Amino acid sequence: MKRVEAIIRKERFEKVKEALFKVDIEFFTYWEATGIGKQKEDVVFRSQAYKTDLIQRRMLSIIVRDQNLEKTVKAIMESARTGEVGDGKIFVSEIEQSYRIRTGEYGPESLYIKEAEAHV
Repeated sequence: MKRVEAIIRKERFEKVKEALFKVDIEFFTYWEATGIGKQKEDVVFRSQAYKTDLIQRRMLSIIVRDQNLEKTVKAIMESARTGEVGDGKIFVSEIEQSYRIRTGEYGPESLYIKEAEAHV
């Protein structure tokens, strides 16, 4: 299992969410994020000048089974990219274990509903 953490532009959030749903990633956590990077530029977006360190961002945290890693990262990359400085970052790390509190399931099976997979 992997944790995919993505820092994206806030205005790209809906596109990223739609792209994740299209590749069957139906659950993730997100929150508002701020941070400082080394690269700073003035960027014009919708006739507004912004410093890239002041761009509003969202942080996404997604736990996926190994077989879903590539499609998850690709969905984020393609939907979050504007081609401008400040598009964000994606980090991937190993998850040692996961548990579904409601059923007691653990491991990769705790990340999805088996009945849903039977209908696919």
